[in-house]
Amino acid sequence: MPPKAHAHVTQPDKVALLKRLSRVEGQVRGIAVMVQDDRYCVDILTQITAVRSALGSVAIELLRNHAEGCVANAIAQGKGQPAIDELITVVERLSR
Repeated sequence: MPPKAHAHVTQPDKVALLKRLSRVEGQVRGIAVMVQDDRYCVDILTQITAVRSALGSVAIELLRNHAEGCVANAIAQGKGQPAIDELITVVERLSR
């Protein structure tokens, strides 16, 4: 079972992550406008694919930060197994 209490974590590239998420937010708003304007379905689906890809990139960056930070620290403190179990659970969720 993963640990329930988590320490406060500061993302190393927070500014870059927030910029990417802002871009995704704008893309999602654009998709809503496309639906509102009755745009061609394939064009809308193409934009949805772009958003999914952008979110996937953000997720991979967060996963990398988590593995290199939180998981590595837990292993160094002799508490690695719960952190590894949690990491595997997250990877499984992301792969669906």
